[in-house]
Amino acid sequence: MFTGLVREVGTVVSYEEGRLVVRCRTEAALGDSVGLNGVCLTVVGAGAATLTFDVVPETRSRAKPFRGQVNVEPALRAGEPLGGHYVQGHVDGVGTVRSVTAEGGGVRLTIEAPPELLRHCVEKGSVAVDGVSLTVAAVSGTGFEVALVPHTLAETTLADLGPGDAVNLETDVLAKYVERLLPPPRAEAERPDTMRA
Repeated sequence: MFTGLVREVGTVVSYEEGRLVVRCRTEAALGDSVGLNGVCLTVVGAGAATLTFDVVPETRSRAKPFRGQVNVEPALRAGEPLGGHYVQGHVDGVGTVRSVTAEGGGVRLTIEAPPELLRHCVEKGSVAVDGVSLTVAAVSGTGFEVALVPHTLAETTLADLGPGDAVNLETDVLAKYVERLLPPPRAEAERPDTMRA
């Protein structure tokens, strides 16, 4: 698992036929898990300042393509402090940046999200955007907002986002479990009519 606290920004060296090579300082051995833009990937090759990964069709169907710079986070090790949120590295889908607004020394992002992801977003709840652990500042019918502090802008790729850009989204895993455990809501027609005698 991960915390959503990005350790560095890496650079995509190549990405062909599912084989991804990233230049970064993160040290990892074969078989280790590393989060790239919020996607948990397994290291299949480690060279001098590069890591290699295989990206399978399931991952490609749920996440945006790997290009340019990527947020890098090694998997959380036992005993390390959990400073962010619980992040699995299992991207739920892709959202779209709708607006970027300066706010004090930071930035407020408005992100449009698919309904099946948006239902797991609550104000002051957690969400991972391109692997960065953030707190939901507001929720609307079509998306949500997050506030980025200067440190986040300086240490991640989020400062480069603009309207229309795609972002990987992972919603709160607790919300997904709660939804799964609760019975599905009954349709209006199936509800008993309490007004009848």
